[in-house]
Amino acid sequence: MDKQPLDNYRQHVKPAIISKLEEFNLLGYEDVTEDKLWSYLKNKKWKKTTELALHEVVRDILSLKVGDFMNYATVESYKGTSWFESNEVKSPLEGLI
Repeated sequence: MDKQPLDNYRQHVKPAIISKLEEFNLLGYEDVTEDKLWSYLKNKKWKKTTELALHEVVRDILSLKVGDFMNYATVESYKGTSWFESNEVKSPLEGLI
């Protein structure tokens, strides 16, 4: 089977992605979107691979575990947050003076 760049498969494997999103919804993870799922697959699952066969892409989508995705999403959310540059940090003395 011919191997192609991963982005060429996105529209072809959309039914598998939708099926996985429906599974996530049944388990209570309703905030997961198609873009977030595809981002996980490209940045984590296929990090070292640029080309796969169609059946390999479908296999990876359907075998994805909720816990694996949620671990990735948690780490990504921490990467995007700067704990020390928040505008909400107030001086401990503020409000006492």
